[in-house]
Amino acid sequence: MKVIGAGFGRTGTRSLQAALELLGLGPCYHMSTVIAEPYRVRQWLDVGEGRSRDWDTVFAGFRSALDWPAAAYWRELAAHHPDAKVILTVRDPGRWYDSVSETIFRAFLEQRRPPPHRRLIRRLVAWRAPDFALFPRMARATFIDPVFDGRLDDRDHVIEVFERHIAEVKAAIPAERLLVFEAGDGWEPLCAFLGVPVPAQPYPRVNERAAFRRKRPRRLARLILRGR
Repeated sequence: MKVIGAGFGRTGTRSLQAALELLGLGPCYHMSTVIAEPYRVRQWLDVGEGRSRDWDTVFAGFRSALDWPAAAYWRELAAHHPDAKVILTVRDPGRWYDSVSETIFRAFLEQRRPPPHRRLIRRLVAWRAPDFALFPRMARATFIDPVFDGRLDDRDHVIEVFERHIAEVKAAIPAERLLVFEAGDGWEPLCAFLGVPVPAQPYPRVNERAAFRRKRPRRLARLILRGR
């Protein structure tokens, strides 16, 4: 592992994943990896529920890792890979909360009292893709409960957790090993930190809020139709 991402989801991690892969530091593990390969849900469920912390197996074949659930274990991963560099992706706390509450958190909050059509979809996913059906339980075990105490709709609490997390990473990781990075910073600070040339193409910009919401129904439809 060459790069460990300590930033929360919705801090530009999808764009950074694309950037690292363009720079030759891929494959880059991301929550999208878990969604695309649902057998990985059970690996993280074992981590979250305390049955296994076999990081070499979880990240086999990957040169970098970002986003949840990996970011919830940044301390352990940084210790397990002492030569890896750490990137802490950040953004304005209020704008971050607006983004995460309309995307990742919204999906979990809706599960508390889902409408009838969502209950039907959930049953179909459990039947056709039993690994992915464990995704909500995995997310609760790895970051929803341990990081946020399950209080996703408490704006002040979540922002406090976000800001405390940033301070803890800055305090724990030596300055020469850490890059605090916003997607708007572009290639220059990232490439200087990693010691690689700046690409000619623009810095990637992917997974905006509207795109996130559009993708979810398609993902569920594929799981139901194909099964996993």
